[in-house]
Amino acid sequence: MPLENTSAERIAAIHAAQRDYFRSGATLPADFRRIMLRRLEQALRQWERRLCDALWQDLRKSPEEAGLTELSIVRSEVRNHLRHLGRWMRPERRPSPLKLFPSASRILSEPLGTALIVSPWNYPVQLLLNPLVGAISAGCTAVLKPSPYTPHVSATLRAMIGEIYDERYVAVVEGNRDVNTLLLDRRWDLVFFTGSPALGRIVMAAAARHLTPVILELGGKSPCIVDRGADVETAARRIAWGKTLNAGQTCIAPDYLLLHESLADAFPAAYARALRRLHGDDARQSPHYVRLVNDRAFDRVASYLAQGTVRLGGRTDRAERYIEPTLLTEVDPLAPVMREEIFGPVLPVVPFRTTDEAVAFVTEREKPLALYYFGPEKSGREVLRRTSSGGACLNDTIMHIANEHLPFGGVGDSGMGRYHGRDSFDAFSHRRAVVETPTWIDPPFRYMPYKLFRYVKRIL
Repeated sequence: MPLENTSAERIAAIHAAQRDYFRSGATLPADFRRIMLRRLEQALRQWERRLCDALWQDLRKSPEEAGLTELSIVRSEVRNHLRHLGRWMRPERRPSPLKLFPSASRILSEPLGTALIVSPWNYPVQLLLNPLVGAISAGCTAVLKPSPYTPHVSATLRAMIGEIYDERYVAVVEGNRDVNTLLLDRRWDLVFFTGSPALGRIVMAAAARHLTPVILELGGKSPCIVDRGADVETAARRIAWGKTLNAGQTCIAPDYLLLHESLADAFPAAYARALRRLHGDDARQSPHYVRLVNDRAFDRVASYLAQGTVRLGGRTDRAERYIEPTLLTEVDPLAPVMREEIFGPVLPVVPFRTTDEAVAFVTEREKPLALYYFGPEKSGREVLRRTSSGGACLNDTIMHIANEHLPFGGVGDSGMGRYHGRDSFDAFSHRRAVVETPTWIDPPFRYMPYKLFRYVKRIL
């Protein structure tokens, strides 16, 4: 299902219309923002079946997984913003030092303006609409650019958004990277991009031409450490779930496994049992096992299978873009499978002897988007203290993204900025510092020629 590129003329017209609409002040009132959030919430219910059908067509994502990982997350985000919007919009009082007497100080949260939101294909509903919730909540307008690799989802979202919003307020623009280039050539008040670190650098360079702030939600290689003392069965089940969710096409999926050498046999056996419980004896027959998004993705992920010893799994079918959940051992740390984000159901295993060794392995590499540790909680907290990542879970995977009260974002090579909940509101807002000074008194000490300076310098 090929998508037609939105023309440069139409992009220019939408961009100009949204700037004018924002300047009109229509998006500023709290009641307007709440109405627009409720429209989105209602649309998600009315369009649920069509969105699930589109996700199945593009990714073979089951309705259950679509509900769990796409729609429910957006709905929770909308409800959270509706619940707290009034408080978030309220001016925030700050203390004023004696030297500013009799002034009062506060912070006003103001919308940045017209935002561009560019989303990837792996969670094409959630990763487009969740940032939109923040834009609406903050009082911005938004142009949405879905991925061309999920054309059915893109077309469905275009129809849904067009039904509930005036394009002067929120509009969907479709097409390939040429359209991305056209969009990035224009001046926005914020660019919100989710994708690979390589593309993130391109986005940041383009935004820099206009000094446009960016939120970059990128990826990287998220490590998973299974230490001595871990509950092996639980660890295997939670890792298998996190790794095979969306067939591993998740930016925070466990990307490689650091496994204590004492668990070299116990963990693979437990992982095999976990996979059977999740997907049956043949994952190909499971209604909940997603396929790779396209042939290019299949070929890339399949090539990793030759870069180690297949301990478990390894079967593929290019016609279906199917790759079996796979454990890969005896991998070279310098091989592509250990340097590139896998974005598939292949999990390379690297043994370690001490926790220090595992920590060193992680910290010698780029800071990941997520880090997972299985083992004693005390040891896990020490690992967190000695490492850095966008987010983390102790004795679990993925689940930190499901809490709309926690910020989500990367650090270093895995991104910059964060969103979800209050952090989404702040991401699309400018926190404006304001000092209000009455005129009933005008202390003379601040004025030239500073005759009273010697008396007041002690309070400065």
